[in-house]
Amino acid sequence: MRVKSITAALAIVAFTQAGCATHVQSLPLQPVTNPSTSQHDDVALYFGKATHPEVKRTLGERTQSARIARRTDGPESCNQALNDALQKLRSYARDHHANAVINISTRFHSTETESDTVYTCGLSTSSASINVRGDVVVLESK
Repeated sequence: MRVKSITAALAIVAFTQAGCATHVQSLPLQPVTNPSTSQHDDVALYFGKATHPEVKRTLGERTQSARIARRTDGPESCNQALNDALQKLRSYARDHHANAVINISTRFHSTETESDTVYTCGLSTSSASINVRGDVVVLESK
């Protein structure tokens, strides 16, 4: 009888914890980085190995993260987390007199994406989380 009780208790714990896992998602960058949906900014963002003007000066690597409360079931929460992290990255670059961030990658825990078309985000039942990394630079003017 005791074995059945322990087995039942473990089953209940496993069942309730199954819904709490964070899922790593790969989502398109386009909705977040589309000029019609993002505000125009003086700090350009170049994801992955996207081509950019020549680098005049490198100010170093910078990492920013964002975690927001999940609001919907769709990718909107991840899009908002990415947007928040990118705004922090832009703000840092602006404060250090840079005009771009290049080689941007996105990461959630050990899953990293270096792409100019998709990004990685962690999505749980309660929040969306992301980490962005890029090289803060001054690019040659066009």
